[in-house]
Amino acid sequence: MSTINGLPAHVLLVHFIVVLAPLTALLAIVSSIWAPLRRRLVWLIAVLAVLTLALTPLTTDAGEWLEKRVPEGASVQTHAELGDSMLYFALGLALVAALLVVQHIRERRGTRPVRWQSIAVAVLAVVVGVATMVQVYRIGESGARAAWEDAVSSAPAPIGPGQ
Repeated sequence: MSTINGLPAHVLLVHFIVVLAPLTALLAIVSSIWAPLRRRLVWLIAVLAVLTLALTPLTTDAGEWLEKRVPEGASVQTHAELGDSMLYFALGLALVAALLVVQHIRERRGTRPVRWQSIAVAVLAVVVGVATMVQVYRIGESGARAAWEDAVSSAPAPIGPGQ
């Protein structure tokens, strides 16, 4: 995928990841700790995790297309390297979502999970969720730096004649 309506697809697709990954992570963390929320949102979390997992390689592929069309630089390289790591975090979210679904199904069948299993899922959800949110921030910050560091000045633009 290269462009959508003349704009680089990466610029548009990245917004899905920036919203979906942290939202999924936050919902997974809270629902792993609070069972009533898990009962209500487990399937939404699973869908969001799968959607994030599906959109991540599309976004990175579109980013690789864009990388070949912008000037080379350290900030672009840093962003590309960080962006390539996002697939692992999306996989982690999908794993946590799958564990939450298993836990939910067992509870619905009347099989209470062993306490250590519930704790393990909660710890994994917190670790993966926080790591995902931090990585999304790092990738986004490096992408903003790559796109804008030489394009914006801290001083206001001079006002031209007649303005």
